[in-house]
Amino acid sequence: MMYSMTGFGRSVVNVPNKKITIEVRSLNSKNLDLNVKLPSYYREKEIDIRDQVSKTLSRGKIEVSIYVEITGAVNAYAVNREIVKSYMEDLYALADEQTSKAELLGMAMRLPDSVQSGRDELDENEWMEIQKGITQALNACLDFRKQEGLSLEKDLGESIQAISDLSMKADSYAAEREELTRNRLKNALEQLESSDKADPDRFEQELIFYLEKYDINEEKVRLSNHLEYFQKTMKEGGACGKKLGFISQELGREINTMGSKANHAELQKTVVQMKDYLERIKEQILNVL
Repeated sequence: MMYSMTGFGRSVVNVPNKKITIEVRSLNSKNLDLNVKLPSYYREKEIDIRDQVSKTLSRGKIEVSIYVEITGAVNAYAVNREIVKSYMEDLYALADEQTSKAELLGMAMRLPDSVQSGRDELDENEWMEIQKGITQALNACLDFRKQEGLSLEKDLGESIQAISDLSMKADSYAAEREELTRNRLKNALEQLESSDKADPDRFEQELIFYLEKYDINEEKVRLSNHLEYFQKTMKEGGACGKKLGFISQELGREINTMGSKANHAELQKTVVQMKDYLERIKEQILNVL
């Protein structure tokens, strides 16, 4: 099955006092171009996130964003109970009997190191839930890529079939092209005979030259083979975008050669139509994984 590089996945993780939203966006790129946006609190896990994403999405311009919404009371700071208790004991020994415990506590809380920052380390349970959320978002992005890939495969198949049909159409011009070439050579021969400078050997050489110059059978055979190989590669699926790009280059060579040999107005129009479909194919391939 063929996959697109365009995709989007989203998941929501609920942990105590937090709602965490994870989004994965993917666009086309020659290689893996990964950008991670997350709060500083989770920055220590960026390498783990990159590793998790790269194992699932092998190619594309990918952006992973993590948003945090506070849903309850979160302690930004914590009381250093041992230090405060020690301060109060010392203050109690110095204070008079009229000083209340509330006043002592107020004084102790203003002393150094009474209050320290909240959690310095990311809670492992919270991180495990985030990892599950990233997996869900990545799977959703893969499903999106799969659906886009099916659409691409359908469009590419139609364009390939159109080129094949146009190539077969070229056969209808064969007799007319042959007649035009015969008449052109006949007129040239008559001119030579009228000037008494006819050279039978030279005529044979010219005849062979024209036959080789305007014959497109070899190009048609190679074009047919490339079209078949293109369809086979699409059905194989996987990361086939670059391979399809190489095959499309070969298609272009054969079509261009047919155009240079056409020497016939209708055949030239047919070649132009083939080139138009090939350009559509090249544009679509840029988005194939």
